[in-house]
Amino acid sequence: MGLKRDELVQVGEINQFVYCSRRHYYIKFFDTIGKNYELTEGSVKHDNKSRRGGWTEEMYLRSEKHRLHGKIDVLDENDTLTPVERKRAESGSYFESDELQLAAYCMLLEDNVPGSVNVGYIYTESNRQRHAVRIQDWHREQVKEIVDVILDMTVDDVPPFVDNPSKCEKCSCREYCMPEESKMLGETQ
Repeated sequence: MGLKRDELVQVGEINQFVYCSRRHYYIKFFDTIGKNYELTEGSVKHDNKSRRGGWTEEMYLRSEKHRLHGKIDVLDENDTLTPVERKRAESGSYFESDELQLAAYCMLLEDNVPGSVNVGYIYTESNRQRHAVRIQDWHREQVKEIVDVILDMTVDDVPPFVDNPSKCEKCSCREYCMPEESKMLGETQ
């Protein structure tokens, strides 16, 4: 019969978890993903999926082996199948969390097609740059570790606050997490 959907990690959760495990906790257990500008803009860009010469937009895949599922933003079909992850990226660059999300998509893809998928791209919308990312063993190992942690999370295990408080400024879960208020009241988690 196979694993149920709630026994798999949605690939986007990996990025959320690495960015802030506390944010991920609120989204996972309390469905608190508020709508901020960045999320609304991203949803609009994903609404029009299509197939054009050499690429496909939004291909859904799942892998019971890796306990993952998700939609690859763009699948480049030139020469070899290569996942492309789109990022708004006002800075024009990307983060390790984006690389790990891309690595998870590579793992998903190679579990559904013959051969290895060792390269993916992160496309930064702000400067229209396509950044090649070579997927290393450490990427794959870290994805596996994060999947284990996410699947083992319980509502009673509230993650600590993020080390970088500037991440809270535009966070869609800020009103639920209330980092400053919670710290003022002495909460250390």
